[in-house]
Amino acid sequence: MLGDWIDGHPSAARLFERAADLLGYDLAEICRTGPAPSLDTTAVSQPAILVTSLALLEVLRARHADSSGGCPVDAAVVTAGLSLGEYTALVFAGAIDFEDAVRLVAVRGRAMQACAEARPGSMVAVLGLDRERIAGLCDEVRGEDVLEIANVLCPGNVVASGSTAACERLRDVATAAGAMKCVTLGVAGAFHTKLMQPAVAELAAALGRTPIRPPRIPVVSNVDARPHTDPEEIRRLLARQVVGVVEWQGSMECLLAAGDIGGFGVRALWEVGPGRVLRGLAKRIDRSVPCSGVID
Repeated sequence: MLGDWIDGHPSAARLFERAADLLGYDLAEICRTGPAPSLDTTAVSQPAILVTSLALLEVLRARHADSSGGCPVDAAVVTAGLSLGEYTALVFAGAIDFEDAVRLVAVRGRAMQACAEARPGSMVAVLGLDRERIAGLCDEVRGEDVLEIANVLCPGNVVASGSTAACERLRDVATAAGAMKCVTLGVAGAFHTKLMQPAVAELAAALGRTPIRPPRIPVVSNVDARPHTDPEEIRRLLARQVVGVVEWQGSMECLLAAGDIGGFGVRALWEVGPGRVLRGLAKRIDRSVPCSGVID
């Protein structure tokens, strides 16, 4: 998550210093050296992901500071973030200050970690089946457990979430139904399901205390795959996001669609984060759109 590149970018390093003051621990050191069990907890990983993503924006700015072609950060016309990434998008769009975002994500992470410890769960990505088929399989094997669609990432890539036993049953029936692959995700709990409901009230209270401004560029919400500018609406959607489906495919279609109501017709995408996951999902939605990243 955090490589040696940060040493060469003082503006990125300063974000980790500011976050450490707010969190009460050295976030950069945990990202660098662990221990892994600490970093893997939702309570720590969520602030780590937020600050790392915003630090990478600083790296991107620095790389293009003297470019005659301009900086893609300054040219952005719309933004979105997957699940926790929506907070990065809102900071980037000027709706939430950095310090407030770190505080919010710390509350979100602790509350979700508490839910995961109280009612353990799992998440499983099912590749090669459509949303409707997976929803039907969830109904078939749920029984008395919790099992819900959590993320719709791109065509043929849907994540279900719920009780560990129910997720294991889904793996079996999805494989039998012709899924190309089923992958259990390395997460701490059944995110984006009703097992996270106790976290909603705590996060909503924190959101209510947090100043939120209309974003300077549209931010597409995970909840309904549409842009929102009203601060109260943003608060409501961020609270709902904890237990709702992450409509990432719909969010990307909103960015890429031209001429449709709510579409932006974006013709180039930048992924601000380590790896190529979001670019891979975007290519499954529209192969013609150029996608770039800060770190490959």
